[in-house]
Amino acid sequence: MSIRPTEDNRRWWVLATMTASLSMILIDQTVVAVALPTIQADLGVTTVGLQWVVNAYLLTLAAFVALGGRIGDLIGNARAFKVGAAIFVLASAVCGFADSEAQIIAARAVQGLGAALLTPATGALVANAFGAEERGRAMGIYAGVSMVFLALGPLIGGLLTDLVSWRAVFFVNLPVGAALLALAHVSLPDTPPRPGRVDWGGVPLIVLSLTCLVLGLMQSRAWGWDSPATIALLVTGAVLLPLTIVWELRQREPLVELRLFRSANFTADGIVLASVQFAMTGIAVLGAVWVQDVLGFTAIEAGLSLLPLTLPVLLIAPRAGGLYDRIGPRGPVTVGCALGALALVWVATVLHHRDYTWLIPGYVVMGIGLGVMMTPANTDAMNAVAPELRAQASAVLQTIRQVGATLGVAVMGTIVAHGQSHRIGELFEHRYGFPPRDVQQIEHAMNGIQSSGETDRGLPEKVMELISPLLDAVTSAVASAFAVAALVLALAAIVAVLLLRHRPAVDAADQVSTSPRSIA
Repeated sequence: MSIRPTEDNRRWWVLATMTASLSMILIDQTVVAVALPTIQADLGVTTVGLQWVVNAYLLTLAAFVALGGRIGDLIGNARAFKVGAAIFVLASAVCGFADSEAQIIAARAVQGLGAALLTPATGALVANAFGAEERGRAMGIYAGVSMVFLALGPLIGGLLTDLVSWRAVFFVNLPVGAALLALAHVSLPDTPPRPGRVDWGGVPLIVLSLTCLVLGLMQSRAWGWDSPATIALLVTGAVLLPLTIVWELRQREPLVELRLFRSANFTADGIVLASVQFAMTGIAVLGAVWVQDVLGFTAIEAGLSLLPLTLPVLLIAPRAGGLYDRIGPRGPVTVGCALGALALVWVATVLHHRDYTWLIPGYVVMGIGLGVMMTPANTDAMNAVAPELRAQASAVLQTIRQVGATLGVAVMGTIVAHGQSHRIGELFEHRYGFPPRDVQQIEHAMNGIQSSGETDRGLPEKVMELISPLLDAVTSAVASAFAVAALVLALAAIVAVLLLRHRPAVDAADQVSTSPRSIA
């Protein structure tokens, strides 16, 4: 690739810029996690506030990404990208300079708004920059590299926090974002706006329904699934969502083009990507926590522990695009989901050894599965819609993936919390004839002992006798969650077999009509 954008290589410059931009957005979902204790100590953030340092970003991204896709249609994807990137970078600077809980949470919410405008534009710009014969390879690089950075977030966050400061986690976005804006200025083609309007009636319906649904899932573990607040949010989201669908289907220019789902391939790809995000996010979070709490890994070691999963994705995903171009989505997506399910069954089965080396084969196989299926699913979803609808398609897919990720953390986290509490209660009742009064206090004490290495410092014999069965209880609960993730991926493989077909890309030249109502 030439060191300067030319008409011959411009598409590769677009790909590089958009891939780096999506990586920056995704890494900010996980990079902050390791820095949270330091942020809490430095700013005096409450425990609830600490959750919202993460959730404010994820919630605004999920709730507003559909609106971001529509705005990209109306002002042009190149302009939407630049505006979104500028908002994201400025909000990152405010995060880095924050000196209070309210400031950092508000800035994280604005970061999410910038990402919501930026994300749909990146997918549409890449898909439209390449012809159908090269699109698979390009989308492989775009999706594969960015997903690797999502998984590397905890490692990068740990390195920046330990070696520099927690503020560096946010300040690093400034030079990266500025460089991407400069690259976008010289490389992005002019994307003219499409005539139309924003469905302002649909905005509150979509934002409120997604906010209630995602917030209810986010807080389910802290509040409990049976708490009035959790139930109220989920019920409100469940009521508003069908109302939103009915409203959008009646609009001539909907905020979200639900007719995209008339394509069986687009629908199947969306289900698969949501399932993968469910499993991947849950594993990235629970896996990193488990190696720290049970094996005593440091934050940096926990980040490194995911490399056997992420490296195969980086190596295989770009090449899987060529496979998709030759044989279509059905085979790669089915095989990839099946490999991921088998890998998770392996991990769930061997976790009781409490030895990281047993996990490596499962992580490698899962990374191979993700690499094989992610590119075909992403590329096929974009190929299934007309070029002028790809910003909308990218926004819809991002919304689906975000809800899948939130659901994964909520469901798998709940399985772990309930499973480990139940097993710890059984252990105490079996040994001492009564359940513990405060299981959570026991869990925190156990985690502190294990992570500090105090098991070799002459603790009382009765305490020492309990450590191993308590760690077994935690491990058994995490294994159950991984088994559920395996089931989700297995169901995704069945969906791929039943619905996916090898179809040519729906490009403008192939369209009889480019009207949104002509989607097939």
